[in-house]
Amino acid sequence: MTHFLTTARGDRVAYDRYGEGPALIFIAGAGPYRAGDAVTTETAERAAERGITTIVFDRLGRGESEADGILDLDRELEALAALIEEAGGFAVLCGHSSGCSIALAAAVSGLPVVGLALWEAPIAGDPAHARAWATEFVRLLDAGELEPALEWYMKDMPPEWLAGAKRSPGYPSMVAAIGSQRADAESLLWAASAPHAELFSDIGVPVLTMHGEQTFDEMIASSADIAASIDGAVTKIMPGAHHSWEPHPMAEELARFTVASFAANR
Repeated sequence: MTHFLTTARGDRVAYDRYGEGPALIFIAGAGPYRAGDAVTTETAERAAERGITTIVFDRLGRGESEADGILDLDRELEALAALIEEAGGFAVLCGHSSGCSIALAAAVSGLPVVGLALWEAPIAGDPAHARAWATEFVRLLDAGELEPALEWYMKDMPPEWLAGAKRSPGYPSMVAAIGSQRADAESLLWAASAPHAELFSDIGVPVLTMHGEQTFDEMIASSADIAASIDGAVTKIMPGAHHSWEPHPMAEELARFTVASFAANR
């Protein structure tokens, strides 16, 4: 059953909650929302069976979390703050793709985060390129050029991804929701704003950075970079391919990591 909460700014956030115990919140990357993300839902359900609370939410401007105006990183962090409070006041964050840079920004900003589980964070590329890419994406959004903004956001992804999106009956909805990816771009811009060892220096909670057995070179490089930049961070290779994970082993790993992270922060 869908639950709703209201952020300090008045945004209404839709979410599913499973299980009881230490809390784990999933942060989607660019585009996904609950109704179209069966992998995350299955993972959350399986992890909850292992003695933790899991929360899967629709990011602002997606699914049932209807929102308008400028959906920037600050608003997304306010949504996370409300979800963490709803979960009991502390949580592990599990980011997927650009959801990882949002999770990292949340931890650095001082939200009550007790652990970070990061799946294939796309933050190992040239910082100058990342800054130029994010700046142009935001310019297109501000100009109301929604389809060019979506095309630009996906410009460095495998070309078949954009071609497949354009063939999908859901493509008009993807274009209409592109404003929700401003927070992704801003978090990636933040991640490119300074050396990671400096940017992440205040992160003192357990960090698990993961990538699939079959993935892109940048994701492997990102895992290594994060592990090198944060004291005590651990890298794991997990079953998964094409930027996605396998729900059963991921659920086991996330449940174990969540329990251990809460124990480490007592």
